[in-house]
Amino acid sequence: MQQILKRAKGDRIIWGVVIVLSLISLMAVYSSTGSLAYRMKNGHTEYYLAKQLFYLIGGLAIIYFAHRLKYTVFSNVAVLLFAISIPLLLYTLFFGTSLNEGSRWITVPVVGVTFQSSDLAKLALFMFLARQLSRMQNDLGNFKKVALHIFLPVIVICGLIAMANLSTALMIAFSCGVLFFIGRVKTMHLVILMTSALLLFGVLFAVSKLSGFGRAETWEQRIKDFSSDKKEDVPFQVMQSKIAIAKGQMTGVGPGNSSQRNFLPHPYSDFIFAIIIEEYGVAIGGFGLIFLYLLFLWRSIVIFRRCPFAFGAFLAVGLSFTLVFQAFLNMAVNVNLVPVTGLTLPLVSMGGSSIWFTCLTIGIILSVSRFVDDAEGSQSNQTLESISQQATQNSDADA
Repeated sequence: MQQILKRAKGDRIIWGVVIVLSLISLMAVYSSTGSLAYRMKNGHTEYYLAKQLFYLIGGLAIIYFAHRLKYTVFSNVAVLLFAISIPLLLYTLFFGTSLNEGSRWITVPVVGVTFQSSDLAKLALFMFLARQLSRMQNDLGNFKKVALHIFLPVIVICGLIAMANLSTALMIAFSCGVLFFIGRVKTMHLVILMTSALLLFGVLFAVSKLSGFGRAETWEQRIKDFSSDKKEDVPFQVMQSKIAIAKGQMTGVGPGNSSQRNFLPHPYSDFIFAIIIEEYGVAIGGFGLIFLYLLFLWRSIVIFRRCPFAFGAFLAVGLSFTLVFQAFLNMAVNVNLVPVTGLTLPLVSMGGSSIWFTCLTIGIILSVSRFVDDAEGSQSNQTLESISQQATQNSDADA
């Protein structure tokens, strides 16, 4: 264990944030799975606690092994993963397993494990875009090359995801826009991309509405419910989330004392933030989680600024922003600032494959951080050696 801790490198603050979020996840999942255990007729929340602990330990192992790899390895596999993600998204769209009224999952034969193909596609897309942006810094003024090599992959991936999971597609598209802005893509080109994305969404909505394929009716209903002033139009889960937050107030009702966990749908995943606020209050549960995610983003931006190579810099900032943006979207849904999306709270919500993909993302960011630390340490040692040699030469000259 001591050898593992010694070999764990990269940004220590990010490691700390991951550990704290994992502990919060264990406490929140254990507290919020009582109704699930009752419905599944096993009656044991300890089962879900042990399951979540298994996924988190596996996630930490993924972070460790991913951060030990040199981050340039991910540039080499980015094209392959991107190519694989497209047929997987198509398979999910037409033959995917339907869970929670959405066809978003692929079931692995024999073992029966399910995972969201959008998680793989999201990771592959940002790795691919970081590679493309780093290679095309001198060609960003050529709109044809930018549209073909940078914009088109985003449109394809987001278009395939949108039919089954619009909220994830919009989150990815916005995160890509931020990455493009940081990557010095021209503003006019970004405006064209945004216009194209809106047109694509209009086409997808019209096709879904006319054919009945897709989730256009769900999108429309969620927007109507969110914009309605009538109390009876407020979705049940949003109303229960508001009640949980109101009960928690500033200090909370105490760990394990939530009452809304028995009424709120998916209190262990989509609406776990409301349960955390109910039990720990706005001051600790609410602002505490916001602080942790912002701290993670800040440290990732520091890695971005310190990294001397474009690929690593774009990789760190792109992956970190989409992870934190997802967290804030989940929290915004819980407090009714945006329509219901179905996005989970990264590293906190109960899950399996989603936790592992999130941990792989963090491991890649830490891989960039480890390289930056090693490079700066090597440069510092070379500087000290040159100073020592200069001092020795001066001493010999004086003698």
